[in-house]
Amino acid sequence: MVYLPKKMVLSRFWLAIFVSSIAFVVYSLCIGNSYTIDSVLNGKKDDPILISEKYIEQLPKFVQDSIKKAPKQTIIINKDTLNTDTTYVYKAKTVKIYSGVQKSDGLLPTCKNSLLDLIIPLIAYLAFFCGLMQLLIDSGASEKLAKKLSPVFSKIFPSIPKNHESISYMTLNFAANFLGLDSAATPFGLKAMQSLQELNPEKDKASDAQIMFLCLHAAGLTLIPTSIIGYRAAENASNPADVMLPCIITSFIGTIAAFLIVGIRQKINFKSASLVVALITIIAAIVGLLFYVNTLDLIGKNAFTSNLSGLMLIAIIGFTLVFSFIHEKKFVDKDTTIFDTFVTGANNGLQTGVKIFPYVLGMLVAISFFRNSGLFEIISNGISFVFSHIGVSKQVTDSLPVAMLRPFSSGGSRGFMIDSMRTFGPDSFSGRLSCIFQCSAETTFYVIAVYFGSINVKNTRYTLGTMLLVDLVCVITAIFVASWFF
Repeated sequence: MVYLPKKMVLSRFWLAIFVSSIAFVVYSLCIGNSYTIDSVLNGKKDDPILISEKYIEQLPKFVQDSIKKAPKQTIIINKDTLNTDTTYVYKAKTVKIYSGVQKSDGLLPTCKNSLLDLIIPLIAYLAFFCGLMQLLIDSGASEKLAKKLSPVFSKIFPSIPKNHESISYMTLNFAANFLGLDSAATPFGLKAMQSLQELNPEKDKASDAQIMFLCLHAAGLTLIPTSIIGYRAAENASNPADVMLPCIITSFIGTIAAFLIVGIRQKINFKSASLVVALITIIAAIVGLLFYVNTLDLIGKNAFTSNLSGLMLIAIIGFTLVFSFIHEKKFVDKDTTIFDTFVTGANNGLQTGVKIFPYVLGMLVAISFFRNSGLFEIISNGISFVFSHIGVSKQVTDSLPVAMLRPFSSGGSRGFMIDSMRTFGPDSFSGRLSCIFQCSAETTFYVIAVYFGSINVKNTRYTLGTMLLVDLVCVITAIFVASWFF
C-alpha cells in the first residue's frame, strides 16, 4: 500500500482524461453547444463537423435560392482565409450545416488507425532493428561497446553491473535520438528496457536505472532535427535549417535538467571525473559540428543535415553486418548462422510490438477523445488567456498549443506546428517557436505507455512527474532561446 499513489498516478490520469471528456461531451450536448456526438466517436481528422440540421424553409431566402440553384445542392458561404467555411448540404428535405473541422480522429477510427498507421509500421521497425541487435549480441559487438562505455555509465547508472549489455542498447538509443533516427531509437530503447528489467529485483516497479534511462531518452537530445527541417522546407521557409541551433540548445538543456533532477533524487555523484569528461566531450562535439554547419551556405546546410542522419544509419547497419561476418565463427559455435540470428531477433521484435499494442491503444484513444470533446481547446485557450494577461507576448501564446499537446500526442502537436507555420508564416516567431517546441520534448505519455508496457511495469514511481517537469523546462528554455535568436 505504500506505493499505491505512485503506482496509480498514470492510471488515474488516464481515467481523468476519459471521465472528464465524457462528462464534457454530454454536458455540451445537453446545453446545445454541440448538435451530435457522432464526430467524437466516428469522425475522421479534418472532416467537417455537423453543427445543425434544419428544414430548407427555416433558412434565409437567399440561402434557399442558392442551394436550389447549386449543381449538387451544396453551397459554401462565409469564405474567409482565416475561418473555416460553413457548408450547407441539402438532402431529403433537410439541410445539414457543417462548420469547423475535426481536430483528430474519433474514438473508433483511432482504434483502427492505431493498428494500421502506427503499430504495424512500428512492428516492422522493431523486427528489423531487433534483428540487427541480435547480431550485435551474438557477434560480441555489444559486449565490446559496453566495456568501452562502462566507466561513464557506471556513474550515471550505479546499479548496472560493469560491461552489462544494457549499456550498448542505451548508447544506440541515445545515438539514434541524437541523429533524429526515431525509427531506430524506439527498438534500441525497448531492448534497453528489457535488458534493465533483468536486473530489476521488483518486476512490477520501475528501477532507478530504468527511470534515469527513460527520462534521459524523453529529454530527446537532438543534433540533426531532420523532420523539423523537412517540414519547414515544405512550408517554404527562407532558411529551413535556421532552427537547428535553437533545437540543439533547448534539447541539450532539457537533457541536463533530466540528469540533474533524477540524479539528485538517486544521489548520483556529480563530481566524478569521467562524467565531467563525457559532458565536456559532448559539448565540444556539438560546438564543433555547429561551427562547421555555419560555414556552409543554405544549400550546403540543407544537404548536410538531410544526409548525415541517413549516412549514420547506413553506417550502423553496415558495421553490424561486416562485424558479424568477420566474427562468423561465433555464430557457428552457437550452431546458427548470421541470417538465422537476424530472423530470431526480428521475431522477438515482432512479439514486443504485439505486446505493447494495448498500452499504446489505450493512451491514444483517451487523448483523441480528450481533444475531440472540446475540453482540451478550452484549457488551451484558458492558459493562453492567462499568459497573455501576465505580459507574455501573443507570439508566444500562439505557439503554446504545440507545447501543451506535445506530451500527449506527437501527431497532434505536429499538426499544430504545421498550422502555426501556415497561419503566421514559417519565418515568423510563432512558426519558429512551434518548431522548437516540437523538437525539444518527447511524447511523454506515449513513451511511458510503450516502454513500461513492454516489460509490464505497473509502478512507474516518479517517472511521469519528472518527465513532465523536464517538458516544462524545455518549454521555458525554448521561449528564451527563440527570443534570443529571433
